[in-house]
Amino acid sequence: MINFYYDKKTITIMKRKILPPMYFLLSLILLITLYFNFSIIKFIYPPYNWIGILFIIFGITMNLWANNLFKKKGTAVNPNEKPSVLITNGPFRLSRNPMYLGMTAILLGISIISNSLITLIAPVLFIIIIQILFITAEEKLLESIFNKEYLDYKEKVRRWI
Repeated sequence: MINFYYDKKTITIMKRKILPPMYFLLSLILLITLYFNFSIIKFIYPPYNWIGILFIIFGITMNLWANNLFKKKGTAVNPNEKPSVLITNGPFRLSRNPMYLGMTAILLGISIISNSLITLIAPVLFIIIIQILFITAEEKLLESIFNKEYLDYKEKVRRWI
């Protein structure tokens, strides 16, 4: 688990070696493996399963948009680094975690397109892992750095969507 220790002068971050994009990739591999090995129960039939493309487009858009804002504001994208700015505009008006939401949407979209109920395990597992390993610690860090500004933002915007 990532632990953040905060005092008035320093923030020490115990870094994780595996970052969220790797968990996304592992979830994608799991999804594909489940599809090709255990795809028995169908849940959305063609042509309705092609709605998954909208989820994928949404996910890619959220990730690119949020990533561009991080770069534009000059703050850390990597959850192991200390953020210098609290971003509350753009996709951060919809979700406090638009990049995680985007990755989840991509996995969900692929699950919908695959038309296999078992593939839904991958996005659910991804959400659980990201929540436990990253979001909780990131929120504590943001509260310690940005105090009331982050708490006000947290009251206005939901964690996922």
